[in-house]
Amino acid sequence: MFDTQSFVEACKSAAPNGRKAIRDIVEEAVSDPQAIIDALGEPAEAGVQKLYCSDDLTIMNVIWAPHMTVTPHEHRMWAVIGVYRGAEDNIFWRRLDDGAEAAGVEAAGAMALRDGDVVALGPDVVHSVTNPTDAMTGAIHVYGGDFFGTPRVDWDPQTLAEREWDIERTLKAFADANRRNELFKQDSGSS
Repeated sequence: MFDTQSFVEACKSAAPNGRKAIRDIVEEAVSDPQAIIDALGEPAEAGVQKLYCSDDLTIMNVIWAPHMTVTPHEHRMWAVIGVYRGAEDNIFWRRLDDGAEAAGVEAAGAMALRDGDVVALGPDVVHSVTNPTDAMTGAIHVYGGDFFGTPRVDWDPQTLAEREWDIERTLKAFADANRRNELFKQDSGSS
């Protein structure tokens, strides 16, 4: 049985030991996806549900809309991601050091996460995320810091130019994905 408060407390206790300790907790949680859904609800709308946030730890329930993509971004802290419903396709990016102040990136690898999969990312990882399916994806994200208050960068999806990360732009991407999903459902229903 997944209990949100117990999960948060376990992560808080394990956080000083880093992402490997957190990975074990997240793996255990996503091994019973129905328990997470019973506690947090069926993934129905793209968004970021903050479960806990402090200077040294952030825990979120992240819901990706069908075919939603989030631009390449960094965290500047370790992260552990566990998918409990659906799929996350991650592209990993390498920074281009061309001497410019705002360097671009190039694709350097990929990883597909499905129900029950967990990945631990280091603090220097740059990745983008896509939900490749026609259904909502739900994932528990745990970060080794204040996800919302840590300055960092992301990269423009068209030009791959580096820019300052903006939480409002990120949240707008979730809202836009919800609108696209609603339009798709309306169009599919009218056929």
